[in-house]
Amino acid sequence: MPTHSSRRKFLATSALAFPTIIPSWQGKAAPSERINMAFIGMGIQGTGVMKAFLNHDDVQGLAVCDVHDLHYRDREWGEGAALGREPAKAIVDKTYGTTDCVAYSDFRELLERDDLDAVMVATPDHWHSHVTLAALKKGIDVYCEKPVTHLFAEGQEVYREVAKQKAVFQVGSQQRSDKLFRKAVEIVRNGHLGKLSGFEVGLPSGYKEPKNDSTVTEPPKGLDYDLWCGPGAKLPYMRARHHRWWRGHSEYGGGVLMDWIGHHNDIAHWGMGYESSGPESVKARSWSFPETDVYDTPIDYQILSRYPDGAIGMISTRAQGGCKWIGDNGWLRVTRGKLDASNPDWLKDDFAIGSWKAYASPGHQRNFVDCVKNRKEAAAPAENGHRSITPGHLGWVSAKLGRELKWDAEQEQIIGDEEAQKLLMQRDYREY
Repeated sequence: MPTHSSRRKFLATSALAFPTIIPSWQGKAAPSERINMAFIGMGIQGTGVMKAFLNHDDVQGLAVCDVHDLHYRDREWGEGAALGREPAKAIVDKTYGTTDCVAYSDFRELLERDDLDAVMVATPDHWHSHVTLAALKKGIDVYCEKPVTHLFAEGQEVYREVAKQKAVFQVGSQQRSDKLFRKAVEIVRNGHLGKLSGFEVGLPSGYKEPKNDSTVTEPPKGLDYDLWCGPGAKLPYMRARHHRWWRGHSEYGGGVLMDWIGHHNDIAHWGMGYESSGPESVKARSWSFPETDVYDTPIDYQILSRYPDGAIGMISTRAQGGCKWIGDNGWLRVTRGKLDASNPDWLKDDFAIGSWKAYASPGHQRNFVDCVKNRKEAAAPAENGHRSITPGHLGWVSAKLGRELKWDAEQEQIIGDEEAQKLLMQRDYREY
C-alpha cells in the first residue's frame, strides 16, 4: 500500500495528466483516480454530506463511523430517515452494489487504516478538533463541518497542523461555494458600496426551553454514550440534550450562535477582506440565557466588533437574518436564496462587477475532491474558518466577564487582560 505522501503525489500528477475522468468499473472513475474516503459522524448532516460525496464518480467510500448504531434523530422511533452507522453502511453498500463498506464505532480504529486519502468529520462540535487532528497527523485530508472547532485554542491547533502537514482542509461552510454569496462578496470587494462603515450579521435565537424530553434516563441501546460525550463532561443523558439539540449545552457546542456564525460571519469577513485577520476589540451586549438547567448557551445575543480600518461589525439575533454590508454608496444584503441592495443596478445579470474575483468553487464537496487531487487550497480553508468564528469565541469571554476585550488579531491574543486570555485558551478535557 502506498504511503499517504506518495499517493498524494500520484493523484496530483494524475489530475494534471488526465483531467478528464475515464469511466470504468460500474461507471465509476478508474480506481487509480478515485479518492478513498471515510465518513465520521452519521447524523442528519453527516449522512447528507456523505451522500453528496458519493454522487461523485471519483470518490470511493470505504468506511463509516458513529457511536450510535441506529436512531431517528429527535423523532420518535421509526419516524423519518434512519440515521447512524448501520443505515450509513447500507447507503454506501447500495451505492456500489457491494457489502464492502466497514462500519466502525470508534474513529481511532478507523484511522488505523492505511488506505484513506480523506475523511469527512460531521460529529458534534466538541469532537471536531480531536478527530481532525488525529486524521491530519496520519497524513489524511479533512472535510470538517462548521464551526471548525468547539474551542478557540483548538482552532489555532487545527489550522497550524493543516499548514504543517500541507494538508487539504475544507470547512463545511457551504455558502463559500454558492454563486449568490460569491456575487455579493465580489460586489463589495470591488468597491461599489464605497468606503465600508461596517456590517450586520443576523443569526437565529438560541434554545429558551427544552427542545425534547428532558427526563433523565439510561442511554438508548446501541449508543456508546460515554464515547459520545468523549472530551466533554458526561452529563446525565436526556433526549433534550442529545441528537439535534446537543448545541444547547456548552460542553458539546456553543449554542445557535456558534452554529451559525461560521456561515454568515464567514461571508461578512470575506466581503470585508478580513478572512485572515480580525477585529481590534470585541464587546458582548444584551445576552440572555435560558432559565432551564438543560441548556447554558445564549438565547439572544449581540457582539460588537471594531476593526482596524474603523469598520464596526455587529452579530445579533436582533438583526435581519443573513449578512448586510453598509458603505458610503449604499448597502447590500445576502442570505440563502436572496440578494438585496440599495442600488438595483448591482443585482442585474449584466452588471459589470469588476476585476476582483472570489474563489470560484464548482460545489463544496466537488471542490474538496479536486483539491485533494491537485493539492490546491480549498474554498473554505481552516484558518479562514477559525477567523470567522473568533468574534464568537471572544464574545463568550466578554459576556462572561462583562467587559470589552482588546484583541491583537496578528498574535491572536487578548491585550492587557490575563483573566480573559486564560479563559479564552481554556481546554478542560475528560479522559476518553
